[in-house]
Amino acid sequence: MPGDPRPRDFVGYGAHPPHPRWPGDARIAVNIVINVEEGSEPSVPDGDAETEQGLTEGGGGGFKGRDLAAESMFEYGSRVGFWRLLRILRQHGAPATFFACSRVLERNAEIAGAIAEAVGSGTYDVCGHGLRWERHQTLTRAQEEAAIHEAHATLTRLTGEAPAGWYCRYAPTIHTRDIVAAHGGFLYDADAYNDELPYWTTALGRPHLVVPYSLAVNDAKFSRAAFATAGQFFEFMKDTFDVLYTEGETAPKMMTVGLHCRLMGQPGRALALTRFLEHVAGHDRVWLTRRGDIARHWMATFPAPGGAA
Repeated sequence: MPGDPRPRDFVGYGAHPPHPRWPGDARIAVNIVINVEEGSEPSVPDGDAETEQGLTEGGGGGFKGRDLAAESMFEYGSRVGFWRLLRILRQHGAPATFFACSRVLERNAEIAGAIAEAVGSGTYDVCGHGLRWERHQTLTRAQEEAAIHEAHATLTRLTGEAPAGWYCRYAPTIHTRDIVAAHGGFLYDADAYNDELPYWTTALGRPHLVVPYSLAVNDAKFSRAAFATAGQFFEFMKDTFDVLYTEGETAPKMMTVGLHCRLMGQPGRALALTRFLEHVAGHDRVWLTRRGDIARHWMATFPAPGGAA
């Protein structure tokens, strides 16, 4: 549609995707994402009309007003799940990216400190995931811009490093990309699901990098009954990795694994992450890395078309 601020692209790289030339001649780049949302979700004590129930054991929906059970399930993520996932990553020496809502770090000094320490080690980085875990479609452009700016400032202050990228809850608005680009403090946004490689697009008339996320390799499927056991999720992760690793002999790609503390942090599910990391460790041409490193590599290997981003 003429003048559409977010025109659709059904072509992408097509039959001839670029060779990303991952470091170490890797066949695949793997980025593990830990979504840190618990304490930023809509809740009655925070002035919202009802309790958020999304991505909980209850599955969400159908309950109006304050839901103490759903609140408690979110609290599990910050009290228990976050620490379990962090231990597993550390035990395997696995880099990862925290998709962090800034309100979480403001409310939970221990998690903020752990993330700051992890980021300081150079093994982890942060992608801004909102001031709160809220639907940006409900915000005006001015509200969205203020939220993104405040989240960036808060995450920088509490972690000691600016968030490398931005990812909304589920879906951006038609304004999000322009707001992120205009801010100038982000390398990329992850508000897309349409490719297995980063790509350049335009925002405000200049190049802007997108590092697509995944809801396919994502523990959110547990709350939708697509996965019931750690074994099912592990098999899906393994099969995805194996196909991409095989294809990577000639056409390397990127694999994102999306996890949530209140879901994957449950012991019966966390085993899937352990098994997946063990499987990855059995392959020598893998770049297990942070999302910001993927963005920087792409910028260096495929500079922004027409000049600086």
